[in-house]
Amino acid sequence: MAGSAPSPQRIEPGPGQESVWDYPRPPRVEAVTERISVVIDGIEIASSTSALRVLETAGAPVYYVPPGDVRRELLVATARTTACEWKGEARYWSIATPADRVIPNAAWSYQVPLPGFEAIAGHFAFYAWAVDEAWVGDELAMPQPGHFYGGWVTSRIVGPFKGGPGSFGW
Repeated sequence: MAGSAPSPQRIEPGPGQESVWDYPRPPRVEAVTERISVVIDGIEIASSTSALRVLETAGAPVYYVPPGDVRRELLVATARTTACEWKGEARYWSIATPADRVIPNAAWSYQVPLPGFEAIAGHFAFYAWAVDEAWVGDELAMPQPGHFYGGWVTSRIVGPFKGGPGSFGW
């Protein structure tokens, strides 16, 4: 079909790796056993061993940190909202550090998610591209390509990942 994106070529995962093409649609929520942390200006904004991750076909995992493990005093609610067909309406938060650095719409949460995603209610997710450091255990995560998706890429997952050039039609 003219104008459609070519089919992606799944990368075969190696030992200890997952392919994002094996993640389900609709997405799945699962517990994370490793520490998830977010750092800005040397300040740990979030740190949790009770985080959840949402896995969706072709996307890097998105990590959701419980509100009790987030420096809530550094988050400022914004007017931005978006809608996800699976999770519902997301509310966005800017991060304001003590050094007067403000990172607009760097985090989001689902206050009242749709059925099947109740576990992430009130949890916070952070864009890896918006923060200084996004850690999964002892590995510094990279942002999923593009600035639309909030997935964190580590050496434990392989793609290709949606969000990069030519992936619009996936």
